[in-house]
Amino acid sequence: MTHQIVIIGGGYIGVQLAKSLDHLANVTLIEKNSHFVHAPAMVRTVVDPTILDRALIPYDKLLKRGQLIQAVAQSVSESEVTLTSGEKIAADYIIVATGSSNAVPFKSNDGDINGLRSTNAKVHTKLTEAKTVAIVGAGAVGTELAGEIAHAFPDKDVHLISSEATLFPHHPAKLGRELSKKLKASGVSLTFGVRAENLESLTTPYTGTLSLSNGTKIKADLVFPVIGSKATSTLLQSLPGAEIRRAERVKTDAWMRPSQFGNIFAAGDAAETGDAMTIVGASRQTAWLTKTLKALIAGKKVEDLKPYSPWGPKAPFLVPLGPKLGNSFLGIFTAGNFITRKLKGEDLFLSKYNKLLGRKG
Repeated sequence: MTHQIVIIGGGYIGVQLAKSLDHLANVTLIEKNSHFVHAPAMVRTVVDPTILDRALIPYDKLLKRGQLIQAVAQSVSESEVTLTSGEKIAADYIIVATGSSNAVPFKSNDGDINGLRSTNAKVHTKLTEAKTVAIVGAGAVGTELAGEIAHAFPDKDVHLISSEATLFPHHPAKLGRELSKKLKASGVSLTFGVRAENLESLTTPYTGTLSLSNGTKIKADLVFPVIGSKATSTLLQSLPGAEIRRAERVKTDAWMRPSQFGNIFAAGDAAETGDAMTIVGASRQTAWLTKTLKALIAGKKVEDLKPYSPWGPKAPFLVPLGPKLGNSFLGIFTAGNFITRKLKGEDLFLSKYNKLLGRKG
């Protein structure tokens, strides 16, 4: 018997899992976008739009046997997925990897790729013309954006603002210290431990004057609000026994199951598995899901299989500051410019994901 596997979400987990199971089962990948949006590269496209076509990769060459349905899933049951069109897709196993929403123009939150292209062009034009840029939020996206702008436009006055006391306080202190030094040396002004009290938008870049909680005002030609991702977990929240955690992520059990249904798995940003919302975390989950689903297809039971083990505090964390600078935490040590550049900064994994989706890198 050929098993029916339905994967909801064509992000980092969805595309790799669908491709790895394509020859073993009837795979259906449900995704609202026509293109895979490679988030790390989208940060650089703001300063270098020439790489946009490599960062937005069509799905049409991903699968050889399975099918891609460009649609939105409305609900999930133990035996099927219902689309907003009313169509029902039968499934033996369902994997919900619906990801998260983030600031524009780094993700397509509504499935409009042409709109994302248009927004990218508009933001690039505004950035080119801007003299003062303020970035609110110093997570990975905000920090990398500051480094990209400082590299491409060294004449601009760039401010990176965070409510945290230091950069990446949940990682080894050396990582934050080294990145802070390099940002300052590149001309970026760092303001930690304060909040922006009058953000006009939480998702869209705009022109305005920021009022900070320490009394400082920054008149910016362009404000980037980058204050963190929010899980897209509506499908999971409606399942029986679902438990909603921070950032609207849904808790999973030891076998990455978010509900009372034993054949539904959750992964990636939407699932609280113990991993951070990173590509590194997604890659670890993908490997486990691939191995587990292959075992289930072969007739084994979930409870007889090895539970998922998240990365924990030693998860690798790569933070390029443009194509040349950056630092990375690699589990046992913090690496500098050369390793960060070779691992991520130069290519941003563009070649890897273009190849995965059947395109020339």
